[in-house]
Amino acid sequence: MASSAPVDWLIVGLGNPGAEYDGTRHNIGFEVADVLASRWGLPKAKSKYRGLLTEGRSGPGGPRVAILKPQTYMNDAGDSVGPARGAFKVPLDRVLVVHDEIDLPFGEIRVRTGGGLAGHNGLKSLRQGLGSGDFTRVRIGVGRPPTTDPDRVAAYVLSRFREPKTDVNALIEEAADVTERTVMSPAPA
Repeated sequence: MASSAPVDWLIVGLGNPGAEYDGTRHNIGFEVADVLASRWGLPKAKSKYRGLLTEGRSGPGGPRVAILKPQTYMNDAGDSVGPARGAFKVPLDRVLVVHDEIDLPFGEIRVRTGGGLAGHNGLKSLRQGLGSGDFTRVRIGVGRPPTTDPDRVAAYVLSRFREPKTDVNALIEEAADVTERTVMSPAPA
């Protein structure tokens, strides 16, 4: 059955714009988005929907994808993703958000649709911008600091990885693999 939407998936890499956030735990969604765009040979991203957007196919004969990196800062990502989803007419379960997750140990990756937001302000903004939290997520474990103090947790996710660069790069590649498998899997009947 052919979809009437211009793309089959809207993939959203979460992060913060600006060089000062490059390489931070909070920006791992941006890094996975960049790996996928490169892997699939997508064109250079253009400014659209308050983000950087590229679109094409996820490989020869693969699903049509749009990859969006909101440039609104994490806490306002819904202001970018909501309008993009509306323009692409993508069903909510075909919005795939790639993000950091402090409730998973470093290196663990899980995929789920819906569920709690675990205090993640980017996800809260997406729920508001999309009208529901029932979007699909690739949750990338970045570890948790030994505190629940909100200021120290924020400083932790905005800090650069302390793990070896090879481990971080392997995590980004594995998260890209998981994301790719998710968009390539056939839709449930």
